[in-house]
Amino acid sequence: MSTRTLGTKQQPDAPQREPGGTRKRMSGGSALMYFVSLALVAVILAPVAYLIIGGFRSNSQITVDPSGLPTSWNFENYFDVLSSSMFWTEVRNSSVAALTTTIFVVVLGLMAAYVLARYNFRGRGLMYSLFAAGLMFPMTVAITPLYILLRDLGLTNSLLGIIVPQVAFALPMTVIILVPFLRSLPPELEEAAFIDGCSRLGFFRRMVIPLSLPAVITVGILAFIASWNSYMLPLFILNDESTYTLPLGVQAFSSQYSVDTARVLAFTSLSMIPALIFFSLFERRIVGGLTGAVKG
Repeated sequence: MSTRTLGTKQQPDAPQREPGGTRKRMSGGSALMYFVSLALVAVILAPVAYLIIGGFRSNSQITVDPSGLPTSWNFENYFDVLSSSMFWTEVRNSSVAALTTTIFVVVLGLMAAYVLARYNFRGRGLMYSLFAAGLMFPMTVAITPLYILLRDLGLTNSLLGIIVPQVAFALPMTVIILVPFLRSLPPELEEAAFIDGCSRLGFFRRMVIPLSLPAVITVGILAFIASWNSYMLPLFILNDESTYTLPLGVQAFSSQYSVDTARVLAFTSLSMIPALIFFSLFERRIVGGLTGAVKG
């Protein structure tokens, strides 16, 4: 009885030390992780906050104290930019280019990825490798031959001249993301649809598109943001101010009003706010779609 009693008293002592030590180590690691995360967030958001707040200052305030807060909030810079017809023209051009690029990237990428993921045919591996190789060639490498090609096709100085290349360069990433996602769909689902009399096109429209909606939203958001922020291609293709997109308009505006620093900051802030809002609203969609693609 005494031996059994001592055994029962001594057994809880050993596990009590390990959870306590583990809890302390976990708390210290979590604190360090949160500190590093907050530091990274501060480093990323500091330039954005500087641009937005700088638009509410005057040029004299920026000259005297470049990194200070506004002594008196000046809304005229933002009002001047919003009342400019050129700003809204550039917003329209960027919206048309980004939305059109997104639609074509999603439609063409989904069809190509579905064929590569669900059908066995000769050359399928080679075709998939070509899409994967497209990730290794950024637009900056091909900008000179691309400009010559678009000039010969008569697509310079038009929105179509930037939409077509953007679709072509966005398709590799789209296909790479969608193929594992579509490959993970159970084949029994397709067999059951065919038994019920559903055609291949009907199965694609009624089953594949709804089931792959998270990945489709992900690639659509990535294509939209990449098109909205595109600068190199519009710089080479667009020469008329009426066709400028917002990134190119920011550069032209900063060159024209190089002395008026506050107004340039206001213009830059307004040009990036739509992309920030769009990305913030669909952030979870992007993570969910990429997670599903990786699992597939």
